[in-house]
Amino acid sequence: MIPHRNIGFVAAAATLLAAAPLSAIFERWTWLVQAAIVVAVVAGAAALARLGRAPLWGQLLAMLAGLTLGLTWVFPGGTEAFAFVPTPATFAHFGDLLQTSLQDMRGYGVKVPDVDSLLFLAVLGIGAVAVVVDVLAVGLRRPALAGLPMLAIYSVPVAVYVDSVPATPFVVGAAGYLWLLVTDNVDRVRRFGRRFTGEGRDVDVWEASPLAAAGRRLAVVGVVVAVALPLAVPGMTGGLMNNLGTGPGDGNGRPGQGGSTGRIDLFAALSGQLNQSERFDLVKVTTNEPNPFYLRLGVVDDLRPSGFQARVPSGQPVTRGLPDPAERAPRGVEQQRYRATVEVTKNLNMPLMPVYAEPVKTDDLAGNWRYDPQQQIVFSSRDNARGKRYSFDYVRSTFSPAALRAAPSLPSDSAVLRQQTVTPSVPAVDRLVERLVKGRQTDYDKVRAVYDYFSVENGFTYALSTRAGSSGDDITDFLATKVGYCQQYAAAMAWLVRAAGVPARVAVGFTNGSNGGDGSYVLTNQNLHAWTEVYFGGIGWVPFDATPAASIPGSVRSAWAPDTDAPEEVTPAPGSSAAPDATDPSAGPNEPDRLDKDADQGLAVGENGPTRQDRVWPWWLAGVLALLALLAVPALRRSALRRRRRVRATLPAATAMAVPGQRGRGPEMVVGVDAEAARVDAHAAWDELLDTLVDFHVPVDGTETPRATAERLSREALVEDAGAVTGVRLLGRAEERARYARDPLTDAELQPALRTVRGALAARADRRTRLLAAVLPPSVLARWQNALAERSARLVTVTGQARQRMLRWNPRRLLANRPAR
Repeated sequence: MIPHRNIGFVAAAATLLAAAPLSAIFERWTWLVQAAIVVAVVAGAAALARLGRAPLWGQLLAMLAGLTLGLTWVFPGGTEAFAFVPTPATFAHFGDLLQTSLQDMRGYGVKVPDVDSLLFLAVLGIGAVAVVVDVLAVGLRRPALAGLPMLAIYSVPVAVYVDSVPATPFVVGAAGYLWLLVTDNVDRVRRFGRRFTGEGRDVDVWEASPLAAAGRRLAVVGVVVAVALPLAVPGMTGGLMNNLGTGPGDGNGRPGQGGSTGRIDLFAALSGQLNQSERFDLVKVTTNEPNPFYLRLGVVDDLRPSGFQARVPSGQPVTRGLPDPAERAPRGVEQQRYRATVEVTKNLNMPLMPVYAEPVKTDDLAGNWRYDPQQQIVFSSRDNARGKRYSFDYVRSTFSPAALRAAPSLPSDSAVLRQQTVTPSVPAVDRLVERLVKGRQTDYDKVRAVYDYFSVENGFTYALSTRAGSSGDDITDFLATKVGYCQQYAAAMAWLVRAAGVPARVAVGFTNGSNGGDGSYVLTNQNLHAWTEVYFGGIGWVPFDATPAASIPGSVRSAWAPDTDAPEEVTPAPGSSAAPDATDPSAGPNEPDRLDKDADQGLAVGENGPTRQDRVWPWWLAGVLALLALLAVPALRRSALRRRRRVRATLPAATAMAVPGQRGRGPEMVVGVDAEAARVDAHAAWDELLDTLVDFHVPVDGTETPRATAERLSREALVEDAGAVTGVRLLGRAEERARYARDPLTDAELQPALRTVRGALAARADRRTRLLAAVLPPSVLARWQNALAERSARLVTVTGQARQRMLRWNPRRLLANRPAR
């Protein structure tokens, strides 16, 4: 086989070239190497299948098998000797990678490091596109349609990239698509034979013909215009100029260093180690609140045996307004409104915006930023917080112990209660919680019993690393060793509170940093912190920080959650800082990939599932109803047409005229039949018969006379039904008389004959044909298709006429027709 004629391998290479825009997402080229391996295996499987003359479905199965083998080789899921052979464990591994990729897509900003889950998702997508492109370009010989799956690859960086996608990858992908089209055209020309010039010279197939040269010129001009247009039109650059020649930054979380993406790990693990050898600024916040609480970044509320994870958020754009909690302030809760301005440094690369709890208004944020009222976070799926500056108003709520103690427990059917009290079964934890909350009647008393348990008096100490345990459960080990940092304390308290039947989750953000004296705070990686939030009926989410306050710089304690290790302070003032000048290391994580690598977990951003379903199901219902209404249009059109014909074809129209009477009598009224109306009725009945034949897939020959059509139906389709044979002959005779005779047939009942014929045709057809005739009548669809073709032809004609008129003003023609002087 001649290499350049093998369009299958050209399709594989074009797929890899079309994937070039993904280089704007990943830091390294690992994805390309892995994708090349998988695509090569797919192309080889397709070539072997075609060599064995397998049908198209056999080629498809071979390519899918090759895709599976390639993925198994590149992403092995076990330690077997034959790691390239897929097993059930392999597919389970693939499922875990896909599940993790959904979380990692929310947690990484471009450019993305080499994370197995995201690499697997990218390679799987490219391999699937390679299969579709091969089927379209080789199996169906429709290479032009192969541009659609290639465009699907390009849409990925367009959807997630903050700035414009660099121009070079677009040109590379377009070149691959054009290469595929040219190769297919050359292959088609070769099938006709050899080319010769007018002089009889043999022309190589790759030598440009005038038509092919014009096509290539148009292709080059199109690519150049697509690249140059964003540079020429104001407002369309979007950073493209900055990406020409030099790509975006390396995505480092710290200036001048590699290996970090500026990503904060929101995974609330119960075991791990914290290394804080460096310090760098992340956020600067200015607020008019005298003693602000923690600046929130994200929420994790999906509890698993390995710890807490976040859910995918849902919400509406911040430009549409935010809910105001002051409108439903419960008794005993004091609320004050403040304003803050946040500046995010380039060291923080997250799809989350740091905000204080309960924001009510935002400024300087575009509509691609959304607010989740359940998690009280601002997030985006298309942008990140890096380098942003924005302002917002927020409400600060302070709670009295009496108000929390009076809060009613949530009903058993509450969505928050069902979702936020889920805990894995750990007998040791259940026994501890049962002992702590014994005799406590209110939710607040139960929460305080758990909160007070995490104290120095009970043996708990703060450390940047946890001690190894022997139980096999991280939660049991932490409660036994009683040593850890903020994520351990926050996650353990939320777990115990949930076990007590009270909704709880873990919040991640920043404690108060160094105060500039004018209400401004500089927050560094050493201010990253995690704490617990508990839900009380009628009040909402209330923060509790169980981490020892003396070890956390900027730690805040409150009247409802006082510092249990400082008994001399009876009731600290709400919002007061327990350790404003502490200099010890923070409990927040500063190595983005540390915990999730150890636990094989990635970042995700939360979602309250039931709330999202409540919001979405009306739209799904409306979509289903709209789809059903759209599908019902052909049937309604067919029914209306049949009803109109039935009215016309029921009885011939009668007319009355006056004639002179005989033998001196007065004029007499004579009733006759309107010949023209009878002719119209016969045509209507015959048209209905033809549409019925089309609906039941009975051949219709437009060259036959009505009598010949009726006789053919009598012999072939209606031979077993004498009544239907009589009816179709009557309809044929009526149509023949209406067409060719001076007097049409006026004494026949056409509608009963039409019903008899239709019933016989329906009885002869199978169930599927009858269903399609009722729901999607082929006669209506064919009529719409013909009408569309006629309009398209008319549009082409009008366009050609307009083009000819415009050519009259072609400068070259005007100059050519200019008389010489």
